[in-house]
Amino acid sequence: MSVPSQARPALHVDGLSVRIADRTLVDGVSFDVAPGECVAIVGESGSGKSLTVRALLGLLPSGAVLSARGLAIGGVDVRGLSEREWRGLRGARIALVSQDALVSLDPLRRIGAEIAEPLDIHDMLPRAQRPARVQRLLADVAMPDPPRRARQRPHELSGGLRQRALIASALAADPAILIADEPTTALDATVQAHVLALLRRIADDGTAVVFVSHDMAAVQRMADRILVLRDGRVVEEGAASAVLEHPQAPYTRELVQAASATPRPAVPEDRETPLADVRGLGRSFDRPVLRDVSFRWGRGRTLGVVGESGSGKTTLARILIGVERADAGTVTWTAGPRPRIQLVHQNPLGAFDPRWTIGRSLREALAAGGVSRTERAGRATALLREVGLDPALAARRPLALSGGQRQRAAIARALAADPEVLVLDEPVSALDATVRTRILALLDRLQRDRGLSMLLISHDLAVIAQAADDVLVMQAGSIVEQGPASRVLADPQHPFTRELVAAFDSSAVSPSGDQEA
Repeated sequence: MSVPSQARPALHVDGLSVRIADRTLVDGVSFDVAPGECVAIVGESGSGKSLTVRALLGLLPSGAVLSARGLAIGGVDVRGLSEREWRGLRGARIALVSQDALVSLDPLRRIGAEIAEPLDIHDMLPRAQRPARVQRLLADVAMPDPPRRARQRPHELSGGLRQRALIASALAADPAILIADEPTTALDATVQAHVLALLRRIADDGTAVVFVSHDMAAVQRMADRILVLRDGRVVEEGAASAVLEHPQAPYTRELVQAASATPRPAVPEDRETPLADVRGLGRSFDRPVLRDVSFRWGRGRTLGVVGESGSGKTTLARILIGVERADAGTVTWTAGPRPRIQLVHQNPLGAFDPRWTIGRSLREALAAGGVSRTERAGRATALLREVGLDPALAARRPLALSGGQRQRAAIARALAADPEVLVLDEPVSALDATVRTRILALLDRLQRDRGLSMLLISHDLAVIAQAADDVLVMQAGSIVEQGPASRVLADPQHPFTRELVAAFDSSAVSPSGDQEA
């Protein structure tokens, strides 16, 4: 990942600050990005990453005040540009690839029309030549069968293909700078590896790339240089290898350590009694989603389910919870009827009623579990403390909490019904590495304290390695490999499992020897 020497950077940022009301949320951030270079901006939620990126695109929220000693795109000073002038730059000089391609792409438009839009906005190429340009762009981002994909709409593409289409759209007007804002957060390990390789190739071909991420493993694969933000300030910067191998700031060391998966200690399989015996599950909608799924689940153990999008993970969970019926097969709970099961969603913000305080949501869950009115307030306080939250947060609504706080509150609500089993559907996929580590540690403690059995769905093998005792690997609705997580991850037998593990191993951050716990 060599960076060519250039007299003038593609992007120049000097002393960038952003204030909203009386708060300085970005404070004196400075960096340059040369053509062909990838600079990563990392940090937890609230560190100022998103506001920095929005400032680079002229998209700061209403009421925000920007100041900078210098802010230039391709040598053009963009301080004080009008919105009309910014529209002339976006897409043509600087473009964005955002986190959620399904939201970013117009669901009513075909992919080809979406990619051609920047050509129309900036009046590039005669209209008759644009379809050919779209085909070349799709081929450049390794989209299979470009003519067919150009005719499809976003919902007809997988997550990885949607992200490729979004990248093609961003590249349509040949910008000198590409901003990639958390572009692989929700993608499976193998798809993430392909998208990261594509972005790296774009940088190697001469585009200046700003890569924003909380995923240090992805940063390791992408970046030439790294900026570490905390509370709006740069706490460390330098060559990627130096920052990752020998981090100087305590906060950077924490980020790097959190990204280094610590495998869960193996628990002997015969130490726990069976919880469930699943035999021959099948489920079809317009196509088969589950095919002859069979496994045993040990009581008090965490069963990890891993696979790409569309592999059947969530459908399996819904059948186990009881909200979906199988077309074939059986689920036998070995201790009798279905145990008390609670679900922890991937998106706690969507799972909570935004109008209710966290305390009211907890009291409602306790009421549903039969707790008397006089006991609910005290029990809600105890639940918040159990998941490591200040009871004062009960008075806040979900939007007033951080991502990690919301996920803890969601776990507290699930515990209100005194469950025997927790089903966790991608519970940490949107969280920063340090927050993710704390949530997984919380789940481990709750499991030991309460004797819980857990089903953990994840596309992230780092999470499975840290949290699961056993693992099911699913592909196209079938289990292709299963067994103790320590064995499956160390010695995968199926080609698909080997591909997942290879993608995981190639992105794992190895902490340097001079770090201290």
